[in-house]
Amino acid sequence: MTLVVLPLIILFVKAFEGSDGSFIGLANFIQYFTTPNLTNSLFNTIFVSITTAIISVSLAFLYAYAITRTGVKCKKLFKFTSMLPLFAPTMMLGIGLIYLFGNQGIFTHLGLRLPLYGPLGIIISEVIYTFPQVFLVLLVSFSFADNRLYEVAEVIGTSPIKTFFTITLPSVKYGLISSIFIAFSLSFTDFGAPKVVGGNYNVLATDIYKRVVGQQDFIMGAVVGMILMLPAILSFTVDRFTQSKNQSTISSKSEDYKIKPNKCRDLVFTAYCAVINLLILMLLGTVVYASFIKLWPYDKSLTLAHYFMDSPATGGISSFFNSLLIASLTATIGTAFVFINAYLIEKTRKATLLKQTAYFLSIIPLALPGLAIGISFIFFFNADSNPLKFIYGSMWILLIANIVHFYSVPFVTATSSLKKLDKEFEIVSEAMKVPFYKTFYKVTIPMCLPAILEIAVYLFVNAMVTISAVIFLYPAQFKLAAIAIVNMEDAGDIAPAAAISVLIILTNVIVRVLYELINKKIMNKNLRSHV
Repeated sequence: MTLVVLPLIILFVKAFEGSDGSFIGLANFIQYFTTPNLTNSLFNTIFVSITTAIISVSLAFLYAYAITRTGVKCKKLFKFTSMLPLFAPTMMLGIGLIYLFGNQGIFTHLGLRLPLYGPLGIIISEVIYTFPQVFLVLLVSFSFADNRLYEVAEVIGTSPIKTFFTITLPSVKYGLISSIFIAFSLSFTDFGAPKVVGGNYNVLATDIYKRVVGQQDFIMGAVVGMILMLPAILSFTVDRFTQSKNQSTISSKSEDYKIKPNKCRDLVFTAYCAVINLLILMLLGTVVYASFIKLWPYDKSLTLAHYFMDSPATGGISSFFNSLLIASLTATIGTAFVFINAYLIEKTRKATLLKQTAYFLSIIPLALPGLAIGISFIFFFNADSNPLKFIYGSMWILLIANIVHFYSVPFVTATSSLKKLDKEFEIVSEAMKVPFYKTFYKVTIPMCLPAILEIAVYLFVNAMVTISAVIFLYPAQFKLAAIAIVNMEDAGDIAPAAAISVLIILTNVIVRVLYELINKKIMNKNLRSHV
């Protein structure tokens, strides 16, 4: 994990250097916090992130409660629809809002005018962006419940409201705390939504972009990068803490939660889930519809021209195929690298200190925002003394940035899967003098195949939608789809940007559905083999 540690060290050092490379201590930070425009961006970011966290967690809390604790219908559909924003770049959410509430938006023409360009537009986009990720955390928290506590509460005549505050809420408090920090951190470091609907309302993510790309001020970019890391590190620390506390919430004597019939409650929560689904589908559906419109809102005849638009300046359909290539390479090479590294850490019997160090370094990227990774890679790979300098300006730096950026979650998935394997496989193999690579190929990989596929899909989807880690690194002749969306939006080509967004989300949904089908086939095969 040298490619994590060394760039971060250089980023840290650069934040304390002057333009001539001399050490100047905290002067850059003092300059930052005494510059009104820059500090305004910080306060704007904090305000947007806090507001997003409150709204997103509140909505996701009720949604997760409805799915796990009530008898609402169509739970699988509600789960699937709520996950759709995960498959879309955050710029797509901003584009959808423009078509709905922009100056020529659908609802604007109907008389509903909103001050979209500014904090309101950013907050709405960030809420939709963070909602599915917060929902997943709370869904897991609500899934673990001891029904005996609810039975006792019912026997002694405890009211439903008191039961909620004394049993339900305490049982999910750690997941709730974790979800708040996740929502805050994600919105704090997001670049896509503020870029599209932020207008003149500056936040840290757009500040670092303007500093590095617009003004070539890499030193101040390093300072902002360091500031961006603070909430991510805090979120990471809280997440580690809550996970350790959550491990002992359910005992072997616990009973699964039993949902009791309640038509009124189920009707209310079904309506709530339907409204959330409708809002998500309306936003994404509007982008799909607009991508086929010739000239919004003046010529609404249908066309496919936006899907085939390509420009050397902004990118287009070629950028989509570039993203397919990078995402495929990230999924294949990244999965192999992650799984082999996890295997060496989990299955190596000696060098305990080295294993612990390797594990710690492997989860560090979880606390790193993409923008910080991107700017640290500029300093690291662009240094004259770096023998890897030839990678800078090529597509390979995009591949490395993606693997580093998204490394931690697949690593945790791989180690969790490997821990479930009985150690006797390796012991028997050694006793029979079977080479470890044969055991790895014939036993370990087949038994961990579902986790391996999950890792590959995770890396592919994130590599398709990411913008923050690669916005500073892409070669001019090799633009990615997410980069093309930003460039097109800057140039006023909203419809082609919508078309590229649709291609991205469609690709990711297809990949996810294929994974589900393959995984189901593998599970059925394993089930038959055990019968």
